[in-house]
Amino acid sequence: MTGLRFGIALAVVFGASLALAQGGGDKRRSGYQDMGAALQQMQDDDTANPGMLFVQQGAKIWEQRTGSADKSCADCHAAANVSMKGVAARYPAIPSGADMPVDLEGRINLCRVDNQKAAPLPLESQDMLALLAFVSRQSRGLPITPPDDPRLAVWREQGAEIYGRRQGQLNLSCVICHDDNAGKKLAGVTIPQAHPTGYPIYRLEWQGPGSLRRRLRNCLIGIRAEPYPMGAPEYVALELYLMDRAKGMILESPGVRP
Repeated sequence: MTGLRFGIALAVVFGASLALAQGGGDKRRSGYQDMGAALQQMQDDDTANPGMLFVQQGAKIWEQRTGSADKSCADCHAAANVSMKGVAARYPAIPSGADMPVDLEGRINLCRVDNQKAAPLPLESQDMLALLAFVSRQSRGLPITPPDDPRLAVWREQGAEIYGRRQGQLNLSCVICHDDNAGKKLAGVTIPQAHPTGYPIYRLEWQGPGSLRRRLRNCLIGIRAEPYPMGAPEYVALELYLMDRAKGMILESPGVRP
């Protein structure tokens, strides 16, 4: 199936799922719905979506052997379209033998360190974003399904607290923008409801891809608050809460945003 035909089919499925949800009283909106038709078409068409360039790069990294174990991702996981299907829709999660959750980037680095005996990829590096985009692409079109793990409750509560807390010199919270004023305009752009359905995204403002972590840091900087360190657990707690808030919504990765 060509990229254009696949994009059209995905848009139909996405629209039907949305109509079904809204028919049941679900008023949640993906950032995709707040974009103009031209950007929606860019996301839907794999031949026009710039995020697909990073998916293609991630596919190459998936096959590359690395580290002292001289292993590739494919050596353990085989075909990604089978083994990675649904994975991005259920992270963050607590890995086996651990007591705290990791996001998908953290899971990738655990595999690199433990199984490939390689150095972890720097967060927001091109290789990390490419591999993240490739793995997330395998779950495109599936509903977000946060894990039913009671150990995650305390982390989700922490994320909810951060989401509702006023911060920074502007004394704003995520709630004030993304709940109370969602749908209104800020600098000519519609304020979204902050559902993480498209990450990693290609953002036109960035002229490149970025993870949800980058978006969260940008929001903190935008309200003139001190961002958490890049690898801080607060980002994972926030992502857990946001994914729970978006439960059942359709994953669109790689998304395009203004």
